[in-house]
Amino acid sequence: MKVLVTGVAGQLGHDVMNELYKRGYEGVGSDIAPSYSGNEDDTPVTTMEYVPMDITDESVVKKVVAEVNPDVVVHCAAWTAVDNAEDEENLDKVMTINVKGTENLAKSCKENDCKMVYISTDYVFDGQGEKPWEEDCKDYAPLNVYGKSKLLGEQAVSSVLDKYFIVRIAWVFGTNGGNFIKTMLNVGKRFDTLKVVNDQIGTPTYTFDLSRLLVDMLETDKYGYYHATNEGGYISWYDFACEIFRQASQYDSAYGKVKVLPVTTEEYGVSKAARPFNSRLSKAKLKEKGFAPLPLWQDALSRYLKEIEF
Repeated sequence: MKVLVTGVAGQLGHDVMNELYKRGYEGVGSDIAPSYSGNEDDTPVTTMEYVPMDITDESVVKKVVAEVNPDVVVHCAAWTAVDNAEDEENLDKVMTINVKGTENLAKSCKENDCKMVYISTDYVFDGQGEKPWEEDCKDYAPLNVYGKSKLLGEQAVSSVLDKYFIVRIAWVFGTNGGNFIKTMLNVGKRFDTLKVVNDQIGTPTYTFDLSRLLVDMLETDKYGYYHATNEGGYISWYDFACEIFRQASQYDSAYGKVKVLPVTTEEYGVSKAARPFNSRLSKAKLKEKGFAPLPLWQDALSRYLKEIEF
């Protein structure tokens, strides 16, 4: 099987390529850069082949997909700077990347009769209430520009293709790139007291674990909408921060002295982009379709801390 992966310079694309390699599949990585050999720490990605591709250029996408002739396209590339997406000067760029770029790929998948895996987000919902969002729920009401762009990307995929997996994730962390865990570890070195919001609820997603699930999916024809985060229950960012420092203290006792104070989103201060309070995602469909759930987030955090050797 041959798989074209977009956004290999990011956290998830990097891990998907490595998972494909482990399983003996032919992975072709792509990103906007003319060349790519590894992540920010110079760890090589096991890319058997790399092709530069600007997903916003329809002619380029059409040419690359036709030449690669993949069985599956895993679309990880996206504008993910949530707050910067709110700036008026970035609006066109965000929509071009997340909507037009996705539509270009979907059309090329249709022309080449290949499957598509599209990575989306809990931000397509309004984040109200306490009930977990179900996979096939259509009550979309994104709170920010990023969420709107990802929803339009979903709709581009579902309107063009029949053979697609739309996988919504939340609170992502991986070795290749910045994330909440790295931020907490860095800030914890400089301050002994931190304030973290405790009224935004969800579950973390480790890209290493997610990449394994995505490859499990693309091996099948069980198409549709899915939610995928690590197991272990719903938590707040405050809960997550407390566990990060608890586990990190096993490697550096100074982290055990960091005091984390719970605050509301209002008390913390309003960011450019509104964040959902309810990021609980139902993952019942994974079990229903026979896919193995992701490991506990506490276990994922433990493995991650060992991996990054902070």
